[in-house]
Amino acid sequence: MERTSVVSTDIQSIGYDADAKMLEIEFIRGAVYQYSNVPLGIYEGIMMSDSKGKYFHANIKNAYSYMKL
Repeated sequence: MERTSVVSTDIQSIGYDADAKMLEIEFIRGAVYQYSNVPLGIYEGIMMSDSKGKYFHANIKNAYSYMKL
């Protein structure tokens, strides 16, 4: 999945596959996680957010099943 670099102290890049509803996040420390069944609006929300880390903790972490790559 292609990811877009973002400005964040926690997150390096973010990608999204709309067909699979899969969100992929690469963290600054190098870990990459894929989150399942994520609506497009959540992806759009994190991409437009002023604080990607705060948005992630409030809306994604613990809300969607995930797999570490």
